[in-house]
Amino acid sequence: MTELLQHLSEPWAIRALAASSLVGIMCGILGCFIVLRNMALIGDALSHAILPGVVVAYILGMGTTLGYFGGSVVAGLLTAIMITWIQRNVKTKNDAAIGIVFTAMFSIGVIGISRISRIPGTHIDLKDFLFGNVLGVANDDLYLTAAITVYVLLSVAIFFRYLFITTFQPIIAETQGISASTIHYFLMLLLSFAVVASLQVVGVILVVAMLITPASTALLLTDRMQRVLVLAAIIGLFSAITGLVGAIIFEMPPGPAMAIAATGFYILAAFFSPKKGLIFRFFQKRKLQGRIQLEDTLKQSHRFQQKGELSLDKLLQNLGFNKKILQKQLAILRSQELMEKNSLRLTETGAEKASQLVRAHRLWETYLADKVGLTAEQIHEDAEKYEHLLTDEILDEVDKTLGYPTTDPHGSPIPARRGLPAYSLLQLELLQQGKIASKQTSEHITARLWRLGLLPETIFLIKNKAAEFVEVEQSGTMIQIPNDLARRIHVEK
Repeated sequence: MTELLQHLSEPWAIRALAASSLVGIMCGILGCFIVLRNMALIGDALSHAILPGVVVAYILGMGTTLGYFGGSVVAGLLTAIMITWIQRNVKTKNDAAIGIVFTAMFSIGVIGISRISRIPGTHIDLKDFLFGNVLGVANDDLYLTAAITVYVLLSVAIFFRYLFITTFQPIIAETQGISASTIHYFLMLLLSFAVVASLQVVGVILVVAMLITPASTALLLTDRMQRVLVLAAIIGLFSAITGLVGAIIFEMPPGPAMAIAATGFYILAAFFSPKKGLIFRFFQKRKLQGRIQLEDTLKQSHRFQQKGELSLDKLLQNLGFNKKILQKQLAILRSQELMEKNSLRLTETGAEKASQLVRAHRLWETYLADKVGLTAEQIHEDAEKYEHLLTDEILDEVDKTLGYPTTDPHGSPIPARRGLPAYSLLQLELLQQGKIASKQTSEHITARLWRLGLLPETIFLIKNKAAEFVEVEQSGTMIQIPNDLARRIHVEK
């Protein structure tokens, strides 16, 4: 530790640490927009395509930090323009266009550097461009990196709204007068700046790791854009520092060490992310599987109880899982008071919950048959799967879309929604008589009936059934009742 602190106190180490930190923060933030726009390969392309700019700058006698910077930015922008032009005007796949342009530019750069390096007194090393040389960062390099970082961060802050809307809703952006193409090229400019700033730290080959990996890690941890940007900056910073310190301790190349550190943080997030991590999804899947087994047990128990055939053997034959799992599910049903303590008989609450599962199953079967066009033989398996995933809100919408059906394609009755009457006004047929029940499901329904002139024990006749309402005749008066209300009115035949 003493030796490490001694190394880190050296001027070259301080410059390296500062440059790495700046690059980590800048690439982390900018990488979020690159990843969300599916432009990871373009970042890789620009990082390789700047080599011709370096060569041209040297040939023109501008072999200084600013000269290399200018040449690299021009080469990066030229690459972005060529890629975009090919994608929009030539019948070539997007990723193929990127590959064609950046390999050509990179090859030109490699050939140019190889030729220049043969000139006596020339000190251009291709290895430094490919893998970086952060330990050789000079003061001029550090100042340029700091200036680029400040410019990129200020640009993202000022134009965040434009970057955000063109990333997620480019068509809406155009309708608001925001040019998606202009923002695209502006992002390419910022990306070119970031690539040039990262050149000395990680090199052209590994710069894509600093652009993509911290941003991808942040996107695993949160869905809010502002938080993603902050987390990506923090992860990029720690990746750079961790990689540099690790490189000093274990005598490794700093650029690859930073890329490995960023990958390590990504792997941790991939496993332990609270919402998207593999471990979270594993337990979520286990929880869902347990709920499905419990609901299947409840539904089958209800089915056999109605037939008077409920037994352990019957459940085992129809559920598809072993006795140990069945005993566990039965114990859970009893703990939730859905099944009687000392028997297999469902309680009233359990029967009602099972009835809602049957409703979900039969409604979905009806939807698949009526709206999708599947046959009665094709719909059962899908209904068995989705009955566990459909919320009450979705089921209500399906019910409304189907016109509140009373039977499924097999002719089996569809149970009423919880809180609805066992027999509603909507279920009466045309020209059929009915009577308003003395007890309704809520006082609200009773009050609405009073306003319509339909008092308890009132006898009426169904005169018309339309798509939106039911028309009834009562003592010579015609009354229109919306279907949504009609399905909640308890009636007797």
